[in-house]
Amino acid sequence: MNSELKKTNYRWVICGMLFLATTINYMDRQVLSLTWKDFIAPEFHWTDADYGRIAAIFSIVYAIGNLFSGRFMDWIGTKKGYLWAIGIWSLGACMHAFCGMGTAAWLGLEGKEDLINAVGTSTAVIASVSAWFFIVCRIVLGLGESGNFPCAIKVTAEYFPKKDRAFPTSIFNSGSTIGALIAPICIPLIAKYYGWEMAFIIIGALGFIWLGLWVFVYKKPEECSRVNAAELAYIQQDEKKEQGARGKEQENTECPNNSPAPCTTPPAPSIPFLKFLTFPQTWGIFFAKLITDGVWWFFLFWTPAYISDVYGLKSDNPTAMLLIFVLYAITMLSIYGGKLPTIIVNKTGQHPYDARLKAMFIFTLFPLLTLFAQPLGAYSYWFPIILIGLAGAAHQSWSANLFSVGSDLFPKKAVGTMTGINGMAGGISSFLINWISGYLFDYADKTQMQFLGFTGKPAGYFIIFCYCAVAYLLGWLVLKAFVPKYKAVQG
Repeated sequence: MNSELKKTNYRWVICGMLFLATTINYMDRQVLSLTWKDFIAPEFHWTDADYGRIAAIFSIVYAIGNLFSGRFMDWIGTKKGYLWAIGIWSLGACMHAFCGMGTAAWLGLEGKEDLINAVGTSTAVIASVSAWFFIVCRIVLGLGESGNFPCAIKVTAEYFPKKDRAFPTSIFNSGSTIGALIAPICIPLIAKYYGWEMAFIIIGALGFIWLGLWVFVYKKPEECSRVNAAELAYIQQDEKKEQGARGKEQENTECPNNSPAPCTTPPAPSIPFLKFLTFPQTWGIFFAKLITDGVWWFFLFWTPAYISDVYGLKSDNPTAMLLIFVLYAITMLSIYGGKLPTIIVNKTGQHPYDARLKAMFIFTLFPLLTLFAQPLGAYSYWFPIILIGLAGAAHQSWSANLFSVGSDLFPKKAVGTMTGINGMAGGISSFLINWISGYLFDYADKTQMQFLGFTGKPAGYFIIFCYCAVAYLLGWLVLKAFVPKYKAVQG
């Protein structure tokens, strides 16, 4: 009897699997950013614009993939959906290792030495051809990775009630931080001692290990023997409340008094995709994500290059590795960001949506610190690292709550699709900031552009930092304008 009264906690095991998947996701994504400047660019003669184009195309593919993967997850289900997603992105990650071989074969060269020693116009040809090989691999990676967050948010909606969802979301979302934290410690060293190719293969192989675990660990909560009745009741508390309300409404309006059988509530129909475009909730979430998500992707893809360009520290330098590690260690503070709305609800009794927006406004203030990153960097490289870390922590807290806004406002059957739309906005944001950054940094370097006392590439970085500082306030205002008060989508 006591075992039935005390609920199991298997939902946290599932949350742990989501965390591992997101960690692997971000490690796969980070391999290129940690190796291109010091290991890959010398071999293929890349400029910042070459890397920016590769990162931008990955981002737009990721964006488009999110749009379809969310719908795909709603259709195929989370177990099979995750198997497809992580299988594809792990394959794409491993494929990067063969880009050098492919480039040499395409151009009729003997191998790496011929690529490195090329001079004159042939360097531009090598840069262009190799970039396209990497783009193909990034397309496969982006298509697979686009399934991670739609599937993870859908699993969270299956295993957690609404009031708790931001916290497990912040936990698995912190996998992006942990992945970014582990990556600079191991990836440059693998590249240094075993070659950059092995970095892609070793990190990519982790996804295939996760696949084997997922097959045995995941089942829907109502079908899982490790979830007892008490935990299932806790998980499904929102559904029971909603079913009770619908049943009462139906009893008052639809059920005839002389009906011999009890009234039943029909299952909620799925929402046609085009109908999503008619909801202000969709556009509020979309634009809030579009305005803000590029900030995180900029930090993720360009911080190693920033440290190398501005401070002359290569990615395999112990100091550079320590700087990146500390930056992402600071972003781990974001795990408390998912808890803040629950604390506000418990203390004030506010509606979860109002509490979430209040918490998100607090998170918009910390990125303003990045206005001081470049000026203070003149005194020590630790200042920009600490300030970027705090901004990163605020972003992850903001992002976890923005994902939860989608699962709060939309019915469970539509969560995957809405999360896909959310992810598409993030991918477009990343595409824009990466494309612009690559060309801006090359232009600033060639022309020795000046901006507020900075010259050359530092001036270019300062321009991007200024945008990063104000993006979240703009995103919050847009979300508040579209959805000022809680209003759930009925379909």
